[in-house]
Amino acid sequence: MSELTITLLRLGYLALLWLLVLSAIAVLRRDLYGTRITDRRTRRRATVAAEGPPPAPQAAPQQPRSSAGRSRQQPRLVVTEGPLTGTIVPLASSAVLIGRAPACTLVLDDDYSSSRHARIFPQADGWYVEDLGSTNGTFLDDQRVEAPTPLTPGAQVRVGQSVIELQR
Repeated sequence: MSELTITLLRLGYLALLWLLVLSAIAVLRRDLYGTRITDRRTRRRATVAAEGPPPAPQAAPQQPRSSAGRSRQQPRLVVTEGPLTGTIVPLASSAVLIGRAPACTLVLDDDYSSSRHARIFPQADGWYVEDLGSTNGTFLDDQRVEAPTPLTPGAQVRVGQSVIELQR
Protein backbone atom coordinates (compact mmCIF):
# COMPACT_ATOMS: atom_id res chain seq x y z
CA MET A 1 0.00 0.00 0.00
CA SER A 2 1.16 3.45 -0.75
CA GLU A 3 1.79 6.07 1.89
CA LEU A 4 -1.09 8.19 0.52
CA THR A 5 -3.59 5.32 1.03
CA ILE A 6 -2.44 4.75 4.61
CA THR A 7 -2.72 8.48 5.37
CA LEU A 8 -6.25 8.58 3.93
CA LEU A 9 -7.26 5.52 6.00
CA ARG A 10 -5.87 7.17 9.13
CA LEU A 11 -7.81 10.38 8.41
CA GLY A 12 -10.97 8.33 7.74
CA TYR A 13 -10.64 6.48 11.06
CA LEU A 14 -9.98 9.78 12.83
CA ALA A 15 -13.14 11.28 11.28
CA LEU A 16 -15.18 8.23 12.37
CA LEU A 17 -13.76 8.51 15.89
CA TRP A 18 -14.77 12.18 16.09
CA LEU A 19 -18.22 11.34 14.73
CA LEU A 20 -18.61 8.74 17.51
CA VAL A 21 -17.48 11.21 20.18
CA LEU A 22 -19.81 13.98 18.94
CA SER A 23 -22.80 11.63 18.75
CA ALA A 24 -22.13 10.44 22.32
CA ILE A 25 -22.02 14.08 23.47
CA ALA A 26 -25.30 14.78 21.66
CA VAL A 27 -26.99 11.82 23.39
CA LEU A 28 -25.74 12.93 26.80
CA ARG A 29 -26.88 16.49 26.15
CA ARG A 30 -30.37 15.29 25.14
CA ASP A 31 -30.59 13.18 28.31
CA LEU A 32 -29.58 16.07 30.54
CA TYR A 33 -31.48 18.89 28.85
CA GLY A 34 -34.13 16.99 26.86
CA THR A 35 -37.36 18.16 28.50
CA ARG A 36 -37.55 21.89 28.65
CA ILE A 37 -39.93 23.02 31.37
CA THR A 38 -40.93 26.65 31.32
CA ASP A 39 -42.01 28.47 34.44
CA ARG A 40 -45.48 29.72 33.56
CA ARG A 41 -45.63 32.01 36.57
CA THR A 42 -42.58 34.02 35.43
CA ARG A 43 -43.85 34.26 31.86
CA ARG A 44 -47.30 35.38 33.09
CA ARG A 45 -45.75 38.08 35.32
CA ALA A 46 -43.62 39.36 32.44
CA THR A 47 -46.67 39.52 30.16
CA VAL A 48 -48.75 41.37 32.75
CA ALA A 49 -45.89 43.81 33.40
CA ALA A 50 -45.54 44.50 29.67
CA GLU A 51 -49.27 45.06 29.19
CA GLY A 52 -49.60 47.40 32.14
CA PRO A 53 -52.16 47.27 34.90
CA PRO A 54 -55.50 45.66 34.04
CA PRO A 55 -58.49 47.98 33.62
CA ALA A 56 -60.59 48.53 36.71
CA PRO A 57 -63.64 46.28 36.73
CA GLN A 58 -67.07 47.86 36.63
CA ALA A 59 -68.82 47.72 39.97
CA ALA A 60 -71.59 45.15 39.78
CA PRO A 61 -74.11 44.59 42.50
CA GLN A 62 -73.02 41.70 44.69
CA GLN A 63 -75.56 38.97 45.08
CA PRO A 64 -75.18 36.48 47.89
CA ARG A 65 -74.40 32.98 46.74
CA SER A 66 -76.76 30.30 47.76
CA SER A 67 -75.77 26.72 48.38
CA ALA A 68 -77.57 25.81 45.14
CA GLY A 69 -75.23 28.15 43.23
CA ARG A 70 -72.17 26.44 44.67
CA SER A 71 -73.32 22.97 43.68
CA ARG A 72 -73.57 24.04 40.03
CA GLN A 73 -70.02 25.42 40.10
CA GLN A 74 -67.55 23.43 38.03
CA PRO A 75 -65.16 21.24 40.09
CA ARG A 76 -61.48 22.10 39.88
CA LEU A 77 -58.07 20.94 41.00
CA VAL A 78 -56.00 23.41 43.01
CA VAL A 79 -52.29 22.98 43.69
CA THR A 80 -51.93 23.89 47.40
CA GLU A 81 -48.24 23.00 47.93
CA GLY A 82 -45.19 22.72 45.71
CA PRO A 83 -43.60 24.72 42.90
CA LEU A 84 -46.95 25.43 41.18
CA THR A 85 -48.85 26.59 44.28
CA GLY A 86 -52.00 28.43 43.28
CA THR A 87 -52.41 26.74 39.90
CA ILE A 88 -56.04 25.90 39.13
CA VAL A 89 -57.10 23.23 36.64
CA PRO A 90 -60.84 23.27 35.85
CA LEU A 91 -62.28 19.77 35.56
CA ALA A 92 -64.51 18.86 32.65
CA SER A 93 -65.55 15.42 31.48
CA SER A 94 -62.05 14.28 30.51
CA ALA A 95 -59.20 12.89 32.60
CA VAL A 96 -56.37 15.03 33.96
CA LEU A 97 -52.88 13.58 33.53
CA ILE A 98 -50.29 14.72 36.08
CA GLY A 99 -46.52 14.41 35.63
CA ARG A 100 -43.32 15.90 34.24
CA ALA A 101 -43.95 15.12 30.56
CA PRO A 102 -44.94 18.08 28.40
CA ALA A 103 -47.98 16.12 27.15
CA CYS A 104 -49.52 16.06 30.66
CA THR A 105 -52.45 18.29 31.57
CA LEU A 106 -50.70 19.44 34.76
CA VAL A 107 -46.93 19.59 34.12
CA LEU A 108 -44.94 19.45 37.37
CA ASP A 109 -41.44 20.86 37.67
CA ASP A 110 -40.52 18.29 40.29
CA ASP A 111 -37.68 15.75 40.48
CA TYR A 112 -39.82 13.43 42.64
CA SER A 113 -42.63 12.98 40.11
CA SER A 114 -42.57 10.63 37.15
CA SER A 115 -43.15 11.69 33.57
CA ARG A 116 -46.66 10.17 33.71
CA HIS A 117 -47.26 10.03 37.46
CA ALA A 118 -51.00 10.00 38.17
CA ARG A 119 -54.39 10.42 36.56
CA ILE A 120 -57.56 11.99 37.92
CA PHE A 121 -60.60 10.89 35.94
CA PRO A 122 -64.41 11.07 36.16
CA GLN A 123 -66.73 8.13 36.72
CA ALA A 124 -70.50 8.11 36.98
CA ASP A 125 -70.42 8.62 40.76
CA GLY A 126 -67.56 11.15 41.04
CA TRP A 127 -63.84 11.67 40.51
CA TYR A 128 -61.14 9.03 40.99
CA VAL A 129 -57.36 9.19 41.37
CA GLU A 130 -55.07 6.51 39.94
CA ASP A 131 -51.31 6.02 40.19
CA LEU A 132 -49.74 5.24 36.81
CA GLY A 133 -46.86 3.12 38.09
CA SER A 134 -44.81 6.02 39.42
CA THR A 135 -41.54 5.45 41.24
CA ASN A 136 -42.32 7.46 44.38
CA GLY A 137 -46.06 6.74 44.49
CA THR A 138 -49.20 8.83 44.74
CA PHE A 139 -50.76 9.48 48.15
CA LEU A 140 -54.37 10.34 48.99
CA ASP A 141 -54.51 11.81 52.52
CA ASP A 142 -51.29 9.96 53.56
CA GLN A 143 -52.50 6.62 52.13
CA ARG A 144 -50.67 5.23 49.11
CA VAL A 145 -52.93 4.84 46.07
CA GLU A 146 -52.68 1.26 44.78
CA ALA A 147 -55.84 1.16 42.61
CA PRO A 148 -58.31 3.75 41.32
CA THR A 149 -59.60 5.44 44.48
CA PRO A 150 -62.61 7.77 44.89
CA LEU A 151 -61.63 11.40 45.36
CA THR A 152 -63.82 13.47 47.67
CA PRO A 153 -63.86 17.29 47.70
CA GLY A 154 -61.18 18.60 50.04
CA ALA A 155 -59.08 15.42 49.84
CA GLN A 156 -55.38 16.06 49.26
CA VAL A 157 -53.42 14.15 46.63
CA ARG A 158 -49.62 14.21 47.01
CA VAL A 159 -47.64 13.81 43.78
CA GLY A 160 -43.93 14.26 44.46
CA GLN A 161 -43.51 17.58 46.27
CA SER A 162 -46.88 18.92 45.12
CA VAL A 163 -50.22 18.62 46.91
CA ILE A 164 -53.34 18.84 44.78
CA GLU A 165 -56.84 19.30 46.18
CA LEU A 166 -60.23 18.69 44.58
CA GLN A 167 -62.56 21.65 45.15
CA ARG A 168 -66.16 22.20 44.11
